[in-house]
Amino acid sequence: MKPTPGLRRQIIQSLAVMALGIICLSVFGTYLFYAFAVTYLPGSISDTMVPSRLELVWITCTIIAALSMAVLVAVRLSRRLISPLNAVAHSLREVAEGKLDARAPLDDQATGETAQLVRDFNAMAERLQSVTREREFWNAAIAHELRTPLTILRGRLQGLAEGVFSPSNELFEGLLHHVESLSRLIEDLRVLSLNESGHLEVQRVSVRLADELGSVLQTFATPLAEKGFDLREELDAELLVECDAVRIRQALMALLENALRHADPGNLKVRLERVGDDCQLSVEDDGPGIDSALATDIFEAFRRGDPSRSRKSGGSGLGLAVVKAIAEAHGGQAYCQASANGGSRFVLSWPLQKPE
Repeated sequence: MKPTPGLRRQIIQSLAVMALGIICLSVFGTYLFYAFAVTYLPGSISDTMVPSRLELVWITCTIIAALSMAVLVAVRLSRRLISPLNAVAHSLREVAEGKLDARAPLDDQATGETAQLVRDFNAMAERLQSVTREREFWNAAIAHELRTPLTILRGRLQGLAEGVFSPSNELFEGLLHHVESLSRLIEDLRVLSLNESGHLEVQRVSVRLADELGSVLQTFATPLAEKGFDLREELDAELLVECDAVRIRQALMALLENALRHADPGNLKVRLERVGDDCQLSVEDDGPGIDSALATDIFEAFRRGDPSRSRKSGGSGLGLAVVKAIAEAHGGQAYCQASANGGSRFVLSWPLQKPE
């Protein structure tokens, strides 16, 4: 496919062709006109400064031909310029009116920069429509996640106020559990919002990360054992890492909660190691594994590998998205890969030292 010439080049070429045509018409046309008139109409040429009737006719025809050539070039250029611009302007008005599916047609008249303008506008409109759909999805998902704990809290508190429930430590502990769930959900949403806007800051200091992560593993040891998990730790105790230890602990908690809810009971390996110039924190389970087609999207907010199974086991669908946000805030990445034993390996990786 031949590359389309730029708009500036098209204008220069068109004006150059027009000027050359008018010059040729004026010079060679006039030469031919006088050669013909002198040969076949010798008395039709004026000997004074005042042109004869035939010469006036020739001058008028030359002017009309030059103007016609200029108009033709102007019309062709305007079609290439104005038509795409009008299409974009019309589509912009439709987008402003809320019709986010409006697109500017890309016809043969649009070339060079005008064609690129149409393509860029359509790409922008597509992105805007996608963002709007994503925002609507987020609003619905957040409302859904907040509805259940709030409904439970309201029911329990109303029951207490009306005397339906008797005050007890068990009841208050249940209420406190739901309040803590709401607090975690709100904190997760805050982290994701800050990361989306580019304002999620981390306080990186040099720490022995194994010591920091040990407290998290101690906290989860009992609930993991009750679910039938055999927790295995492989933490490099001598590894000094520049990171925000609080955020890394938060990420590990999210990975362990994800394993509690979705992984099959069995071995659960938590590993902290140095890989090249990066620090890697990974959590590996024995199953059931994640389809490779879903592995790239599982770190997105409210994306679940198996929606029905996730609903039964609970969770907001934000935990892995928080892990990804923390990894990106450290200049790293989070990803999921199949493990050798048929399960999944969730990896949080970031540079050992903050880039200069």
